[in-house]
Amino acid sequence: MSTPTLPYRSFSSFLSEHFPGEKVQKITLTAGFSCPTRDGSRGKGGCTYCNNKSFSPNYAAKQRSITEQLDEGIRFFSRKYPAMKYLAYFQSYTNTYGAVEDCIAKYEEALAHPGVVGLIIGTRPDCMPEPLLEYLSALARQRFVLIEYGVESTIDRSLERIQRGHSWAESVETIERTHRAGIMVGAHIILGLPGESREELLSHADRLGALPLTTLKIHQLQIIKGTLMAGEYLRQPEDFHLFTEEEYIALCVDFVRRLPRGLVIERFVSQSPPELLLAPRWGWKNFEFTAKIERALLEAEP
Repeated sequence: MSTPTLPYRSFSSFLSEHFPGEKVQKITLTAGFSCPTRDGSRGKGGCTYCNNKSFSPNYAAKQRSITEQLDEGIRFFSRKYPAMKYLAYFQSYTNTYGAVEDCIAKYEEALAHPGVVGLIIGTRPDCMPEPLLEYLSALARQRFVLIEYGVESTIDRSLERIQRGHSWAESVETIERTHRAGIMVGAHIILGLPGESREELLSHADRLGALPLTTLKIHQLQIIKGTLMAGEYLRQPEDFHLFTEEEYIALCVDFVRRLPRGLVIERFVSQSPPELLLAPRWGWKNFEFTAKIERALLEAEP
């Protein structure tokens, strides 16, 4: 009998394929971009679940330049691995939302930093202008480039409820357009948005699996203090089903088994700072979740 193997690839193994023999670490950057759901072009107030303080480290501060943020991030990580290489991760807000020349200048500043071997750019599917995609396409022929699109849901009623300001069709079109440009594409999905049944959550895997994705980030819905969704939750908690740890692991196992085999899954959970998190308050660490999910996946393999 053959030994069962995991049906997905880890992000660390993915990086090892691209940078054999190297240790590579992402450094999160805040580049000062905004979002179309914040400045009024597609809405006001931002996505209902979003508070950027929940995922931006202290060294990624708006008042610091890209170079200063990279310097500080490298000082932090190089204590353990002095020979490490780095990926500049443009994370906060929408990192293709601005004048094309301004976006390119910030990417080029990051790539000029010693030790930086590529870019990961987080953005929205409605914010990828063709001139910028052409630049990134040319860059991807020389350097590591991964574009991560915040899809969040494949169901339009959910996207409307959380004020995303784009449709599922826009996600599909932009992901396919980016892939055709020769750029690696990632997607981000939230499991547990209000109003989505378990079968609808699993149907996200079917729809995402039909797209030319390289990587996928999954995480549970978190209710973050100071967000519009926190107000919804406090007023109508019955509209939300917040998973227990065991429920969420079972959901992830079923979700992964509906994805194409070999897709890179970067994460299954996200843990916001305790002082910002309203619910759910779980006791397990990210690595504990991953270990339990992997064990359950291996047990389920034929």
